[in-house]
Amino acid sequence: MARPTPSLAPDYAAWSNLWFDGWTLWWDAAAVMWLRSARMAGGGPLAAREGQRMVAEKAAANAELAALLLTGGLTSPQAAATTAVRTYGRTVRANRRRLEG
Repeated sequence: MARPTPSLAPDYAAWSNLWFDGWTLWWDAAAVMWLRSARMAGGGPLAAREGQRMVAEKAAANAELAALLLTGGLTSPQAAATTAVRTYGRTVRANRRRLEG
């Protein structure tokens, strides 16, 4: 019995979802940058905490993705992009909700 050949056709639905998720991340990130800039322009302890939080979140997200990369968790370019958008998107959406509230 012949083994089935894996499909080499691109997964258009997955790439379309990635495109939409990336666009949504871009939109949310722009909103977060504006909201954070407004908060930090006010100065004071709240602005200082926001700056510290911003740096800590970026370091944590980068460490999470680096660990996946080093352990082989990102098996393809599509998997890497999807994981990066999902990882950053989770934090960005949470920040947008927090800063808008």
